[in-house]
Amino acid sequence: MLKTSSASASAVAHTPESFREEMLQHLYHTLGTTTYSASERDTYLALSYTVRDYLADRYRQTAQAYHDANPRYVYYFSAEFHLGKQLENNLLYTDTRGLAEQVFADSGLDLDATVALDPEPGLANGGLGRLAACFLDSLATLGIPAIGYGIRYEYGIFRQQIANGWQVEQPDEWLTYGFPWDFVQPDDMVDVGFNGVTETYRDARGRERVRWLPGVTVRAEPYHILVPGYETPHVNILRLWRARAKEAFDFHLFDSGDYARAVHEKVDSETISKVLYPNDNNPRGKELRLQQQYFFVAASLQDIIHRFQLCNDDWADFPAKVVIQLNDTHPVIAIPELMRILLDEQGLDWDAAWDITQRTFAYTCHSLLPEVLEKWQVELFERLLPRHLQIIYEINARFLDEVSARFPGDMGRVARMSIIEEQPVRQVRMAHLATVGSFKVNGVAELQSRLLRELVLPDFAEMYPDRFTNVTNGVTPRRFMLLANPELSALITSKLGDGWPNDLERLRGLEPYADDPAFRAAWRAVKQADKRHLADYILEETGIAVAPDSIFDVLVKRIHEYKRQHLKVLHIITLYNRLKTDPDMALTPRTFIFGGKSAPGYGFAKLIIKLINSVAEVVNRDPDVRGRLKVVFLPNFNVTLGEIIYPAADISEQISTAGKEASGTGNMKFALNGAVTVGTLDGANVEIRDLVGAENFYLFGLTADAVIATRAAGYNARARYDADPELRGAIDAIARGVFSSDDLGLFQPLVETLLGYDQYMLLADYRDYIETSERAAHDYADADHWTRMSILNSARCGFFSSDRSIREYANRIWRAAPVPVQGS
Repeated sequence: MLKTSSASASAVAHTPESFREEMLQHLYHTLGTTTYSASERDTYLALSYTVRDYLADRYRQTAQAYHDANPRYVYYFSAEFHLGKQLENNLLYTDTRGLAEQVFADSGLDLDATVALDPEPGLANGGLGRLAACFLDSLATLGIPAIGYGIRYEYGIFRQQIANGWQVEQPDEWLTYGFPWDFVQPDDMVDVGFNGVTETYRDARGRERVRWLPGVTVRAEPYHILVPGYETPHVNILRLWRARAKEAFDFHLFDSGDYARAVHEKVDSETISKVLYPNDNNPRGKELRLQQQYFFVAASLQDIIHRFQLCNDDWADFPAKVVIQLNDTHPVIAIPELMRILLDEQGLDWDAAWDITQRTFAYTCHSLLPEVLEKWQVELFERLLPRHLQIIYEINARFLDEVSARFPGDMGRVARMSIIEEQPVRQVRMAHLATVGSFKVNGVAELQSRLLRELVLPDFAEMYPDRFTNVTNGVTPRRFMLLANPELSALITSKLGDGWPNDLERLRGLEPYADDPAFRAAWRAVKQADKRHLADYILEETGIAVAPDSIFDVLVKRIHEYKRQHLKVLHIITLYNRLKTDPDMALTPRTFIFGGKSAPGYGFAKLIIKLINSVAEVVNRDPDVRGRLKVVFLPNFNVTLGEIIYPAADISEQISTAGKEASGTGNMKFALNGAVTVGTLDGANVEIRDLVGAENFYLFGLTADAVIATRAAGYNARARYDADPELRGAIDAIARGVFSSDDLGLFQPLVETLLGYDQYMLLADYRDYIETSERAAHDYADADHWTRMSILNSARCGFFSSDRSIREYANRIWRAAPVPVQGS
């Protein structure tokens, strides 16, 4: 328990004594316990509330400065925010880690054990949400007024378990013991409508107007999380909405004994914010997804308008004070929602409302996959959001008139560009709506932005060439270097000084040390310590013992066919087959580490997870292997696990089919921590290779243009299989049940897909991938050469700071400037 203190509550801040007193005050007054009865979790909460107080003081100063300046705010709309654990981050950002260490040491408490109790918020799945969290970090660090908006998911996407090799989804109960980092603000609840009808009427000036009469109303209750900047007094916020029933309890139904129906509205309404990305393989799942998207943008726009009206009263000024960044298509329904507010509630005419709307929104497209560019059936829209469909129809009609005027007689172009897709069923194309309704559209890596213009939205790029731009993604070095890899960070600081985490291009100063034997030895020592840490974690979580001196070959990311985890599996099976043929062959020991979640309804991706685990079971137990190959699948990959994995990786596997990955951010985290990439020219791999040098990057595979050309020329996957004995041997081993206990049907869908269409060109890239991977394994044996490559990867990847990304957004898209806060 904490030692009691004689210091008064007004003790001077930022001393161990005052810090202890603040913790005690929270123990007594916030948690209602004492030092004698406090549990370990009580201590965790007291520590968290104390650190949060430091942030709250800074937030008060920040909010005052922003209010006084009345600047242009950036509002970041995202369905996901992959924040990671908050306590360790906030100890760093408030510079209170040393105070906490002193207090805990004096009290005989284990700070690391207490920090481990901090839950990871279940607000995201993959890179989209991690990018959003990095951007919030950089916005605060750069002092740019900003608020993130999303949903406070009660159970996140899911907690992944592996049972008999299969992914099993369990609720992510991250809120079970409370979450000390957010503030609930029930006084700011707003209503969000669904369903119902529209009606026309004449207003007081005799103008014909439309109003929406929702059939269902749900309450949106806001929570906000403080988002501090690093080495700055600025603190912004992330505002998340929880769904609540407007009428939570029907007493008369309960009194009559109908207990289930008495709380039906509460259950139905609050389902909206229960789970991230509900399975949409069924009509109810599709409806729930669209409900979620409208719920959070409708609530957020009400909040934004309230903030705008605190200091402004002229709608013409709205775009000068508000810019809303749409993070992918999930929040695009905000465009017709703002139009509805301006037309129906504020009484503006169409031209004025549309001018304001178009100058308010900017759209980031994160995908090149058609299935990810959301489409919603008109029938669903008409039932759930009838007024919005009317507005979309009007937007589309006016837009298509513009297209026809610009390209007379080109009806094919009109059909391609229409926001409404007519066949095979009528659907609303959300990416088209976003492009029409925004003043800027950006991709997230140079290659993806080019393909976005040339392949995904070429008609729009031709019509609005100045609307399209690129901003390559970035990651925050504070979390993914300072927090994730403190030993490496300390080594870097010993050579570069303290300022590099906020000026990551200073990593270039490491380049001369790549040829310094003493520095290379120190770098290797840090890497080996990181690998031992990961090896310990693997043993504890899976029971598999791995050798830290083996190559740690890592592929962790969302499980998807285009990311090609099964290409990596074919490589492992090829090596395994070689060992079975010649058990005494020379082979550099390798540990293959996988992690990632499949969407609950994505059966093929789940089959890939099963294949990875089935191959692991056979390879890890085979005496002929003699431990030279180990295969590990780490369940429930998230930010916390990533912080253990990224520093320990020797090889970063970035092997997606060229032209399919938007950018990637894992590739950046690995490279910054000294991993060497084996990858295709896809997403930000292109820029990584350009920066680190071709000699420090293991390139393989078809380019994006070659993928298209190969497919057009009549790609024959079966012919590749027939022509390559090792490829044939790997696929045949899967087909004949070597990894499925002789169950010939288990992996048959995978085999048939590879030998049939092979949409993601695994067989086309297989041979090049095998040879490139073996070249990397051979080079690893030269420790000095490999360490030099590792150092240069870190040194030359400062470009991938999210600070640089945000500066580009701020300068080229948002026109948003920093606002000084007292003490900055």
